[in-house]
Amino acid sequence: MTQNSTTEPILEVDGVVKHFPVKAGAVVKRTVGHVKAVDGVSFTLNKGETLGIVGESGCGKSTLAQVLMRLEPPTAGAVRFRGEDIFGKRGAELKALRRQMQIVLQDPYTSLNPRMTVGDIIGEPFEIHPEVAPKGDRQRKVQELLDVVGLNPDFVNRYPHQFSGGQRQRIGIARALALRPEIIICDEPVSALDVSIQAQVMNLLGNLQREFGLSYVFIAHDLSVVRHLSDRVGVMYLGKMVELGTEDEIYTRAAHPYTQALLSAVPVPDPSVREGRSRIRLVGDVPSPVDPPSGCRFRTRCWKATEICSTDEPELKVRSGGGAHQSACHHAHAENLLPG
Repeated sequence: MTQNSTTEPILEVDGVVKHFPVKAGAVVKRTVGHVKAVDGVSFTLNKGETLGIVGESGCGKSTLAQVLMRLEPPTAGAVRFRGEDIFGKRGAELKALRRQMQIVLQDPYTSLNPRMTVGDIIGEPFEIHPEVAPKGDRQRKVQELLDVVGLNPDFVNRYPHQFSGGQRQRIGIARALALRPEIIICDEPVSALDVSIQAQVMNLLGNLQREFGLSYVFIAHDLSVVRHLSDRVGVMYLGKMVELGTEDEIYTRAAHPYTQALLSAVPVPDPSVREGRSRIRLVGDVPSPVDPPSGCRFRTRCWKATEICSTDEPELKVRSGGGAHQSACHHAHAENLLPG
């Protein structure tokens, strides 16, 4: 667990659902179905903790981030920040909440306004929340933020195109830090960066967490990146959370077949280990979120599937044979698929 983390819940996500309507009709548009992007996701985030959320593209990770930030309205469910439902807040209450929850977006090339200087980009939150930094103090605070993320404070008058991808992501992190939030949602913050730059940004996020006591929801599809920073890890598949546990439980005692398949695909640098290692190869395509399978959503690709998997949707809970953590599988069995 991160050095500053506690068991005090700061964010509680309870049965969050986000469905997007599918429209049809040339003149009169009517709803003919729904894309079930997020379908009943629940978890808690403790103060000072990093919760990693992993899954393949299209599983609903980024949609979940948008809902947590109130950038997308939920279809159902509740999210509580320090015990208060964030979906019920409006006006001044919602504005105050936004000070405590910020987001770092995936693409450092499109998430920064090319017509604004770095000083204006990082200082924009102060325009919305002037109580944080009076006008005469803003340039100093922006320069302090640049220094905190490892950039030259004298860069305040430069534009985004004058920076590399890694530097731009540092600018995005500085903007997220400006209001001193308690939670930062990191939506694949390093996926668009080179591997060496990824390591630098990951180390920066870890240092900032220790310095400011931040809590992270860290979303990625790279299992090694998630493991580097996370205290706990949740695995999503087709809008559902299928496994949730500590970093050690997920990576060394994975219980859900989907998690096991993901881990078996992780490259192993040691040739002697790689030769004797079995790879789980999934067959078929990911089903459409418009019409997901009945019961367990993974059953159409699962080698363990039986009749019960098609009739009964498995609940995310601790299961016999599945270790001490939660998994949503009728046939959960803990295995270590990531040697070394």
